[in-house]
Amino acid sequence: MHLTEALEQSEPGLFQRVQDAIRHQQLNQRTQQTYLHWIARFVLFHQPKTPETLESADQQLFLLYLQDRIQVSRARLNQARQALMFFYSDVLHKQESAAEPA
Repeated sequence: MHLTEALEQSEPGLFQRVQDAIRHQQLNQRTQQTYLHWIARFVLFHQPKTPETLESADQQLFLLYLQDRIQVSRARLNQARQALMFFYSDVLHKQESAAEPA
């Protein structure tokens, strides 16, 4: 499944909301791709929950999964954390924080 399809299937219009927020923040192309990647993986990880119902504990669970099970590098983990912070603040307009995994 393509990442944009994953976002749309989880919540119709979500991909466009992410794109609009990216455009509003004037993010460079590489950052856009990185954020879309991590946001889509986060949404897929938590299916069938909708993004609107996901909270900081869900972010923590995803980041722990990346750190412990997938063993992504520290830099990639930070990218994922930044993408989730952007997703919550600029797309969902929630003030959730992507805390450090324990």
